[in-house]
Amino acid sequence: MLYIVGTPIGNLEDMTLRALRILREVDVIYCEDTRHSIKLLTHFEISKPLYSYHEHNKDKVGPEVIQKLKSGQVIALVSDAGMPGISDPGQDLIRKCIEEEMEYTIIPGVTAFSTALVGSGMDNHAFTFEGFLSRDKRQKKAHLERLKGERRTLIFYESPHRLKETLKIMGEILGNRQIVLARELTKKYEEYRRGSLESLLEYYQNNEIKGEIVLILEGSSEIQVDQNPLLEMSISAHALYYMEKGFTKKEALKCVAKDRGIKKSDIYKETLDL
Repeated sequence: MLYIVGTPIGNLEDMTLRALRILREVDVIYCEDTRHSIKLLTHFEISKPLYSYHEHNKDKVGPEVIQKLKSGQVIALVSDAGMPGISDPGQDLIRKCIEEEMEYTIIPGVTAFSTALVGSGMDNHAFTFEGFLSRDKRQKKAHLERLKGERRTLIFYESPHRLKETLKIMGEILGNRQIVLARELTKKYEEYRRGSLESLLEYYQNNEIKGEIVLILEGSSEIQVDQNPLLEMSISAHALYYMEKGFTKKEALKCVAKDRGIKKSDIYKETLDL
């Protein structure tokens, strides 16, 4: 059995009793950063073998985890903060379990984006979580272009050193919408800063920012009458459109899947000749 265990995003009092019991019972724990997770385990007096599983080693370590599960070991996966599988490679491990028909179960915990959304006061009847925008400026712009007509509230994760660039590009592409920046959630210096994209950019041009950031952005108020013309193309032509703009095939397929609201695997066969 693989347990996907949610952990606190800042305040250790948010650790659930069930999560603590599971971490004490498993044979092995995998985490993003052993240096970070050892602090959590030490705080709760849990002593278990601890191994790293992260974006840069997932292709090597993922199969090792599956083999341990097949041998009968009980394993827990935790992230540095929040729920594994949300904007981290835990998702890949879950897919491997599905492919190999291995059992897994979710031990729910705190999630930064839902906490920020509720605290923001923005409309939460319908929203879309977009995770981290690309570090590549071209891809970041393409991502935001696709969201131009999205009427639901938009949620992003962002790092402090990329914040100003992101706010600037958002303003250029999406217009001067209302936004809430949530920072250091559940921690001592928790903060919600509200205003327009323009006003927040001006503020952070003159003020330093630290900590984990969630951006809650107002959806479009414009009714989009015209359908995206790219959707009228064949899937191959749609992918080629992005590739001609400099995207790799992998990036192009991701864009096509996003535009059409389908899985990337569903369009792969139709683009083998590209």
